[in-house]
Amino acid sequence: VNMRLMLVLACLLGLSLGASLEKERKPHHCSKAWAYAPYEYDAIEERIRIYEVGTFQNQSFTYDVLLLFREGVMYEIDDQSFKCVKRAITGDFQPIEVPASATLLGSAVIGSSSGHGEGLLVNTWTGQAPDGGKYILTMTDFGCIPVSNVLQTEPFNWMIFSYINTVIGIADPDTLNPPPFCPGREVPSEGEPVDFFTFFTVA
Repeated sequence: VNMRLMLVLACLLGLSLGASLEKERKPHHCSKAWAYAPYEYDAIEERIRIYEVGTFQNQSFTYDVLLLFREGVMYEIDDQSFKCVKRAITGDFQPIEVPASATLLGSAVIGSSSGHGEGLLVNTWTGQAPDGGKYILTMTDFGCIPVSNVLQTEPFNWMIFSYINTVIGIADPDTLNPPPFCPGREVPSEGEPVDFFTFFTVA
């Protein structure tokens, strides 16, 4: 019931806001991006390896990046040509978890609750990230596995992350270490520091 009410209020708010904005500006073409990104995630050592495939402005791309937040660096990796670029990364590591300050919006079943095994019980939380952006996070009730995260970021506005085929544990720990052909720790980073969310918009 709570979730249904929330959706109705969101629709009413959207209609009201849309009507007021229509008088002020005309509709314009939007630029959208999507990406599919298998990843390895180590919350203890604050490391993430992302293998991204997607499209942006009608152009497809692939991207392989290793993020080492404790060291404040990232590696753009090309295994085929044995090339590797070391760059600085800004921002803190954001663990995939429900923050202690999050507020529970409600619980719901994805699928059907009519029969055993026909649905998945999830909890949806909301709150404010350390950078000030809002989020809506959905996790499974059992195991607290991420299902989706709607996150407000700058300068990319709202971003939607959906999680599928999640496996607990790291299949290959070596993927979370820089390949031998990457620059060492003593080598300075190239270019300007980049933000984590840049990887999901352009490659």
